[in-house]
Amino acid sequence: MALDVGKRRIGIAVTDLLAITARPHSTILRNREAFQKIATFIQEMEVGKLLVGLPLHLSGAEGEQSADVRAFVAKLVEHVSVPVEFKDERLTTVEAEHRLSDRRGDWRKKKKQIDAVAASIMLEDYLRER
Repeated sequence: MALDVGKRRIGIAVTDLLAITARPHSTILRNREAFQKIATFIQEMEVGKLLVGLPLHLSGAEGEQSADVRAFVAKLVEHVSVPVEFKDERLTTVEAEHRLSDRRGDWRKKKKQIDAVAASIMLEDYLRER
């Protein structure tokens, strides 16, 4: 399972049982209930590893957003029992916007999907690199 942790929303992506493909799963609000929702998803889907996108600057340096994601994950690990790994998520949101721009429909619905699509792009990259 992969997470794209933003200030307001968290995009969630999952892989198939053979860890070959990735797909967007859902987007949840980043609030107090987020930790329990993620823990429930992990348990229900029998997730073996959690991949979390680390927002880096184009130079590769960590910034304020990276510190925010690391702080979120520090709290999340109190609620989950699977290993957590960080993955560079540079330009995944841009790629997600590009993929969604090719589709017709309400832009508000697309905006809600961007985080989950970005998480799936990051997960696709991770699976390809293995």
